Amino acid sequence: MASTKDYLEFVLEQLSGIESISHREMMGEYILYYQGKVFGGIYDNRFLVKPTASAKKLLPDAPLELPYEGAKEMLMIEDIENKELLKELLDSMLGELPAPKKKPQKQ
Repeated sequence: MASTKDYLEFVLEQLSGIESISHREMMGEYILYYQGKVFGGIYDNRFLVKPTASAKKLLPDAPLELPYEGAKEMLMIEDIENKELLKELLDSMLGELPAPKKKPQKQ
């Protein structure tokens, strides 16, 4: 089941107070970026984030979910409407997220 644009817009509204949030559609789902780094996504209308150490500390009771078969588990955000928590979560995760991979230049 693919995620809906309505759910994407809802999540983006909850993240609207945070600068440098972007997204990209991929196979019916949405990858979410914070300052150019992938921090999570929307999969089957579930808002999932990477299980970094700081994310696990801030969300100790968050369930681990598979975004899709064969993927690594991610933390499901249940308190989506808590904008202060989302800001704190993303700011704490930022240093733990890998830098974006550089695309090879075409010759």
